[in-house]
Amino acid sequence: QVQLVESGGGLVQAGGSLRLSCAGSGRTFSGYGMGWFRQAPGKGREFVAVIWSGGSTDYGDSVKGRFTISRVNAKNTVYLQMDSLKPEDTAVYYCAADMRLYSGNYRAQYWGQGTQVTVSA
Repeated sequence: QVQLVESGGGLVQAGGSLRLSCAGSGRTFSGYGMGWFRQAPGKGREFVAVIWSGGSTDYGDSVKGRFTISRVNAKNTVYLQMDSLKPEDTAVYYCAADMRLYSGNYRAQYWGQGTQVTVSA
């Protein structure tokens, strides 16, 4: 059974930093894209970042230059370093694995349960 377990969410003041982690189990994801999405209250799910198997990365426009995605294949783990956080970054953040890019849209086969990130003004 495939599982993705996120950790590292919490409450932080604007301008602060948080680091999210996501550990996968049940299969190896080293040959696949892993990444993050988020969903704010009353809004749809938004692509945040992906790191592909070769190490290249894509970011959503709203987080470029502030967030950094990385992975450690030996640990089947992906990270999201979030700096210069803004109140509009407040959302539930979801880890995703076995990601693909279809016609400009990012899709994922597996999802974590989500972790709350709240940024106060």
